Amino acid sequence: MEHRRLGRTGIQVSEIGFGAWGIGKAWWGKTDDTLSVRALIRALELGVTFIDTAQAYGDGHSERLIARAFQEAKHRVFVATKVPPKTREWPPKEGTTAQQAFPADWIITCTEQSLRHLDAERLDLQQLHIWRDEWLGETEWLEAVRRLKQQGKIRFFGVSIIDHQPGSALELVKSGLIDTVQVIYNIFDQSPEEELFPLCQAHDVGVIARVPFDEGGLTGSLMPDTIFPPKSVQSFYFREDRLRETCERVDRLRPLLGGEIKTVAQLALKFCLSHPAVSTVIPGMRRPEHVDANCSVSDGRPLAPETLAALRTHAWPRNFYQ
Repeated sequence: MEHRRLGRTGIQVSEIGFGAWGIGKAWWGKTDDTLSVRALIRALELGVTFIDTAQAYGDGHSERLIARAFQEAKHRVFVATKVPPKTREWPPKEGTTAQQAFPADWIITCTEQSLRHLDAERLDLQQLHIWRDEWLGETEWLEAVRRLKQQGKIRFFGVSIIDHQPGSALELVKSGLIDTVQVIYNIFDQSPEEELFPLCQAHDVGVIARVPFDEGGLTGSLMPDTIFPPKSVQSFYFREDRLRETCERVDRLRPLLGGEIKTVAQLALKFCLSHPAVSTVIPGMRRPEHVDANCSVSDGRPLAPETLAALRTHAWPRNFYQ
């Protein structure tokens, strides 16, 4: 497993991280906790040292499974979690203030709950689960973060950027108030490269690349007739004619496979890791075989320049979350 520096934190983390949304028993259909814990332990065995979760993932269920895996493995690694907006709106409605989404007492309460779920004395990285740059003018959220740092309850702080809106945190990155940003970045959504990534490099802010598989589309395993569990995130994301169009676009990527890159999933992860601004990429993993496949991509070698140039033509701006 190759490691990269997580921005100004100075921490070296595995370039393949563990995305723990899917194990949280929310939005992804039925899950098997025993398999989820086995997947986490397998990730630790293969050198994964970064796990991303959130209190909203099953109302703390994902966090509790991570604590269980640590206990069974007798080994802990760097964990990033998130404070959900008190309004429970992703994205927030226009005009929502930081005081409404993230009042100080809410940030503190959620942090203390995550500490209990994770059986930890301090969170490695606490993040706000959404962000708007207009909130920079408010101070209550920042005062809460500073208080938690002073109390030793959180070590580092960052934000998760609203879906497909990498421009919504540019001023925050410039402010020097955060250590990391988490952002959607994949073959279809390459927009963070335009402004966000250069700013993160200039201000030494770590980048956590999420949704590398476009909610499963870029695994290459979905078919136009794939049936998703009712009320799952995929049944919503790929509703109507979206799955067919996604599969057609994925098929156009297959001519780029060959040599060491044998699957669309490998190509997708390699694309993310080929940008020097990316500190770690966090594919969702619910089974040990997912872990084996994803971790095998880490070899320290970026995609060839000609492959990256070809992938530029596959950018597909859209928002399936709407």
